Amino acid sequence: MSAEGRIFYGETVETAIQAGLTALRLPREAVEIEILDEGSRGILGIGARMARVRMTPRAIPEAPGLAPVPAPTPEAPTSTDADLARSVLSDLLRRMGFTAEITVRELAGGPDEEPSLVLNVQASGADVLIGPKGETLAALQHIVRLIVNQRAGRKVNLLVDVQDYRERRKRSLERLAEQMAARAVKSGRTVYLEPMPPYERRIIHLALRNRSDVTTQSVGEGNRRRVTIIPRTSKGG
Repeated sequence: MSAEGRIFYGETVETAIQAGLTALRLPREAVEIEILDEGSRGILGIGARMARVRMTPRAIPEAPGLAPVPAPTPEAPTSTDADLARSVLSDLLRRMGFTAEITVRELAGGPDEEPSLVLNVQASGADVLIGPKGETLAALQHIVRLIVNQRAGRKVNLLVDVQDYRERRKRSLERLAEQMAARAVKSGRTVYLEPMPPYERRIIHLALRNRSDVTTQSVGEGNRRRVTIIPRTSKGG
C-alpha cells in the first residue's frame, strides 16, 4: 500500500467507497476516505464521470507479541479482466465498422497508478480513432472502462491504444522530460508541465527518476493534475 492509498471508482461516491471497503477487506472506520471526484451523470450520458475516492488504511498499533498484519496490495489485472476488456473493445469497434486485431499486455504500476492492461488496436483506417491530441482515443478508452468496470463489478485499470500511438507518444514525452529537466537545472527553478492523464505523468516520472540533478512530483487534482520538475538546488518558483 502506497502512502497515498488506493483510488476506487463507482457510479456514486458511496458505491465507490463500498467498492474500496470490499477490495481492502476493511470496515469503514478503519480507513481514511478522501473524495477526489463526486462524479457526474452528464447530459444525456455525454460527459458522464464516475465518482472517485482515495482510501488509505489507518495505522493500527501493534499489540505486544503479535506480528503486524500486512496491508493489502493492489490487485493486478487477471486473465479474466483481459478477456472481458478485449471482448468489450472488439464489440464496440465492430459496431463502428472496424475489423480489428486486439493485443493485450500488462503495464506495471508507477508513482501515479496501479498495474494496467494495455489493449492495442491494429486495423485498417484505425488512425481516425486517435483524433486530435488523442482526444478520440481518450473518449473510446473512457467508454471501454465504464463498460468493463460495470460488468466486472469493480475498477479494472486499462488503457486503449491504436496503432501503437501511445508508444510514439511515450517517446515524445521522454524527450520532453529531458528537455524540461535541462531547463529546470539551467534556470534553477521548478518547471510545470501541462496537465496530463496518469499514464503520461508516469512516463515523465520514470524518464527522470535516475537523474541526480532533478526530482519530480505530481500536483493538483483530477484533470488538472500535472508533473513538476524540481532542480535539486532550487532558486524558487
